[in-house]
Amino acid sequence: MTKRIAFNAFDMTCIVHQSPGLWTHPDDQSTRYKDLDYWIELAKLLERGKFDGLFIADVLGVYDTYQGSADASLRRAMQVPVHDPLMQVSAMAAVTEKLGFGITVSATYEQPYALARRFSSLDHLTKGRIAWNIVTSYLDGAARNLGHARQISHDERYALAEEVVEVCYKLWEGSWDDDAVVNDRVAQVYADPGKVRGIGHEGTYFSVPGIHLSEPSRQRTPVIWQAGTSSAGRAFAAKHAEAVFTVAPTPATLRRYVDDIRRIAEIEGRDPRSLKIYTEITIVTAATDQAAQAKYEEYLAYTDYEGALAFYAGITGIDLSQLDPHQPLQYVDTDSARFALEIFSKADPDRDWTPHEVAKFVGIGAMGPVLVGGPATVADQLERWIDDADIDGFNLAYAITPGSFEDFIEFIVPELQARGRYWDDYDEASTLRERLYGVGQARVREDHPAAKYRGGQNLGADLDPLELVGIADGEPN
Repeated sequence: MTKRIAFNAFDMTCIVHQSPGLWTHPDDQSTRYKDLDYWIELAKLLERGKFDGLFIADVLGVYDTYQGSADASLRRAMQVPVHDPLMQVSAMAAVTEKLGFGITVSATYEQPYALARRFSSLDHLTKGRIAWNIVTSYLDGAARNLGHARQISHDERYALAEEVVEVCYKLWEGSWDDDAVVNDRVAQVYADPGKVRGIGHEGTYFSVPGIHLSEPSRQRTPVIWQAGTSSAGRAFAAKHAEAVFTVAPTPATLRRYVDDIRRIAEIEGRDPRSLKIYTEITIVTAATDQAAQAKYEEYLAYTDYEGALAFYAGITGIDLSQLDPHQPLQYVDTDSARFALEIFSKADPDRDWTPHEVAKFVGIGAMGPVLVGGPATVADQLERWIDDADIDGFNLAYAITPGSFEDFIEFIVPELQARGRYWDDYDEASTLRERLYGVGQARVREDHPAAKYRGGQNLGADLDPLELVGIADGEPN
């Protein structure tokens, strides 16, 4: 049976996301990021193109490593200014029925009690089409502006994230029983207090005794995404992720990551095939190979060398402006985004990367590869990535927006449909998790760590829910 290829559009609530300089192209509309109509139009376009979802990236700081300041990032609109990624989702869900939404939120700077409510609210409002992309934030500026003297170490951020998700799982899965909501108008009873419990969590970073403020949503726990590429990230992804976002320069490089993540997942007691793995890719296409190449050459004229170096410096913590542009990079251990260092200095043993080559590579599509060609050429390459790397789909970045998505829908979708690699229409799945695992599987699988809290199992002390919300004496405190 031919494997369907899943596609998510990859975007961010800013001007420059993955292609520095392309915002200046006359057909690019990314400066409309602050206009809700832009997001509504994009959602309609993606659903018309039968995309699985929209994956929204985010950062909580400014790329200020390049030349020791944020000046280059501000000049080049390099992921600054940037809006909160949650705000547009309800409006986009209101004009679509099937499109999913993967939202990036950092576990490092969140109170899980409040975070759990935000995701439950969105899962209700979207009728179960929400995913949480868990990141741990790599920018030192984010740490300084959010109450820390400096960035928490890389591996400690993952230890913190472990407890954040543990608290959220307890709230989502264990606080309210499935039949806690009675909704009895005659008896004037909405919820049965005997079927709602506090989670009694006492941990290293958080104390959360109380009940979840939201009643259970369709998925309860949103679909869990994670970009697990570093050693700590792979371990976290293998334990928690239902969908894994990876970036690699070649299918062979990616296959090593994929095999390792699935191996660790099996050690964690999970079905390794339950992890759906996606990689970032950018497609420049047209009716013919020649036309696509001409379009690519046109885009290259708009790329921004300084913006590319500011982006790379921000995510790696290494200022390439201080290095010989033609000297091969050496791997350096930092507390920033280690996957970016590994991609260019460790992941591909057959290639030496210089700062000059990195900037050229990042210019269109940032960390992911760029496929250029007509429908047949691009479809051949997409199939090779899927089959050789053993992945499930792609997060499709854009060179220009929404033009890159429009081109994909016009030229690539029909070719993939003809090959049986892209669906003709959405299936019957109503929730995002059912899209991954099949109709009727809206809840986390039994082998997922969130499942152990179902029905109030494995929580803390059994505490009075009224006491825990602070009204035991009839007055708020």
